[in-house]
Amino acid sequence: MAIRGIREYDGKKVLFTYFGASAKAKSLALATPQTKEKDLLKANPWLKKTKLVAKPDQLFGKRGKHGLLSVDKDFKETWKWIQAGMNKETVVGKTAGTLTHFLIEPFTPHTDEYYAAVKSARDGDTIYLSNRGGINVEENWDIVKETFVPVMSDIEDVKLNMPDFGQNKEAVEKFIKKLYRFYIAGGFAYLEINPFTFDKSEAVPLDLVAKVDDTSLFETGKLWGDLEFPAAFGSKSEPEEEYIKSLDEQTGASLKLTILNRKGRVWTMVAGGGASVIYADTVCDVGFSKELANYGEYSGDPSREFTYLYAKTILDLATKEKDKRGKVLLIGGGIANFTDVAKTFEGIIEALDEYKDKIKKNNIKIFVRRGGPNYKEGLDNMRRAGEKMGLDIKVFGPETHITRIVSLALR
Repeated sequence: MAIRGIREYDGKKVLFTYFGASAKAKSLALATPQTKEKDLLKANPWLKKTKLVAKPDQLFGKRGKHGLLSVDKDFKETWKWIQAGMNKETVVGKTAGTLTHFLIEPFTPHTDEYYAAVKSARDGDTIYLSNRGGINVEENWDIVKETFVPVMSDIEDVKLNMPDFGQNKEAVEKFIKKLYRFYIAGGFAYLEINPFTFDKSEAVPLDLVAKVDDTSLFETGKLWGDLEFPAAFGSKSEPEEEYIKSLDEQTGASLKLTILNRKGRVWTMVAGGGASVIYADTVCDVGFSKELANYGEYSGDPSREFTYLYAKTILDLATKEKDKRGKVLLIGGGIANFTDVAKTFEGIIEALDEYKDKIKKNNIKIFVRRGGPNYKEGLDNMRRAGEKMGLDIKVFGPETHITRIVSLALR
């Protein structure tokens, strides 16, 4: 499971559709560096008919406090403000990044600002409510009311712990219950609306932060459609990371890669998300955190071809920067449930054969550990391939723990 942040634009768009909001409330536009003014207006003619709000939509908050909010302006003023900020290097807190995405929506005049959030935990979900939302909600956290909804419980069977919303009490309660059903239907792990207000009888989310469980998209895909998971503000994807991401999108298996240190001496090619955590943690535990070059995993029984392409990418990275002290490549994982170890190892062996000369030149020692279907055949093939290619490959089965393998490799 991976918890992924999404754009406010996407979250609101789906929320409005789910709620059956009015045409005015559904009015949303997203401007990027490629957006042309005439095309934006053609697709969203409402932009010239109302006062607007605009703000960056790049997974960071407190935009008002950072002066990154345009409020109650017409389209001409709003577009000028967006163009002044587009592609601008900006520091938010301690993070520097480039502004590339701006959300535009109708301005809603209001006096009351409320706060609502839902957060998942192992045993259920917690709903947070406050009648004092906005930028100072954290300073007033002592008045936030909490309601716990146990796993498998229906929101209608739970009594909401609500602050005093005055004449809006019934409207807020109705909104929160529907919001929680939306939360479940959308596979959310976290959803925050701060603040929300009311336009006549319709609840209006003025600001939204959302994170979804990306493994639930096979169930919630009809609701979300083609959902984008943008990188966090300030982070830049490396070309190799983008390549692996493109492979991941072509297969039902999982292929993930994050480059931590291109000059690192410890490289990993690990099967399984749990095993990748154990490998990385152990590398750090034995004192090599600054030498850990990458983090990632392949799992879900990838084909030989996809495993080969994944392994080739790792080997290409590992052999680009030479280090006179030599390097270590950790291949393997835990005990697979259904991944054919021998088949995936065929793809890795093909990549090793292609890079064998560079591996020798970089003095890379390889430690292999794996269990699961056909693991003995896979390990035997790996051992014979190492002997044939003249590579320093040490092979271990599930009888040797992952932490032991890492210690042997690095000490």
